[in-house]
Amino acid sequence: MTFRRLFSTAGRFAYTISKGAVMYAIPIACTCHTAFHYIGEISPSYGPSMLPTLNVNGDNLIVSRLGNWRNKLRTGDVIVYISPTDPHRRAVKRILGMSGDTVCVDPTKDELEYVQVPKGYVWVQGDNHSCSTDSRTYGPIPLALLCGRVMGCAWPEPRLIRNTMEVVPGQFNKQV
Repeated sequence: MTFRRLFSTAGRFAYTISKGAVMYAIPIACTCHTAFHYIGEISPSYGPSMLPTLNVNGDNLIVSRLGNWRNKLRTGDVIVYISPTDPHRRAVKRILGMSGDTVCVDPTKDELEYVQVPKGYVWVQGDNHSCSTDSRTYGPIPLALLCGRVMGCAWPEPRLIRNTMEVVPGQFNKQV
């Protein structure tokens, strides 16, 4: 077999393989994009801000975007959002206030301050108040920055993450 014939055969084989790979790669890529954008994703979470709900060393969270999920959010849901201070970073926190709710900015301080959450925003805080950078630092989060609602943990300890928070209605003597 001559060099030219060997090169020609190898070239046709490579062309056939690459044509087949492209033929399958594009639909697979489109399916993955659609699934991650409209259905949900697996998202990593690290750090102490959500202790004891999430592990410090990291959990792989199941994040849902099914249906009209932004309109189905409730106080107490755990969410993933884009950090307002660093758009390349995502954060995981619990919603403590929805649009129109009045929330206590920092219940750990002696002097309590209350804020009303504006329309189109949510107030989020970590479960571990002493180690969390959240709405107490950068204020309410726009709904546009929310990436999805955490449904559970896929790994290392598979479990559902449920909203067990009870909202206690009340009146405040202070003007907001």
